Amino acid sequence: MKLAILDRDGLLNEPGSEGYIASPADWQPLPGALEAVALLNQGGWHVVVATNQPGLGGGLFDGRTLVAIHARLHRELAALGGRIDAVFYCPHAEGEGCACRKPAPGLLQQICERHGVEAGNAVVIGSCRAHLQAGAALGARQLHLVCSGASAALDAGAPLDAGWPAGTRAHASLLDAALWLLAQDAEPQAAAVSA
Repeated sequence: MKLAILDRDGLLNEPGSEGYIASPADWQPLPGALEAVALLNQGGWHVVVATNQPGLGGGLFDGRTLVAIHARLHRELAALGGRIDAVFYCPHAEGEGCACRKPAPGLLQQICERHGVEAGNAVVIGSCRAHLQAGAALGARQLHLVCSGASAALDAGAPLDAGWPAGTRAHASLLDAALWLLAQDAEPQAAAVSA
């Protein structure tokens, strides 16, 4: 199974004026992000979201609101022929000592276990350092930074500083990352045809 684990805020959608999304009306997709997920799906990829949502535990919004936000995400994606298999979230605030808040790898481990994928075979894509650090702690061999959201000021063509996990590949957009993955998928097939 080809499994891509994506972050949510700043990668799929605008992060919100307060740095978080508190209602379905606040949820606005980033240009090309949903199309990128649909392209991955068409290429045989399963896509799952792993997101820190401390606003839930902090009382800024409730579980019903979070479900409604994700329902909007699913609807808009379905309209483009795409899907997200599941959304895993951590409701804890920083300092609560949980194993699921990224950069801890707990959420990503749960995703791999649920989908029967070895940790090293998961592809982790995000726009924030914590998501990719969680991927590195998981043992994922493919880490992809998208220069949007928290990383919008970064240049995808420039070297990353030492704070990013080793081997992280940078892309200008989620669509660029999706196209790169699909091109990698096509390479073995092209080699087999030419042989």
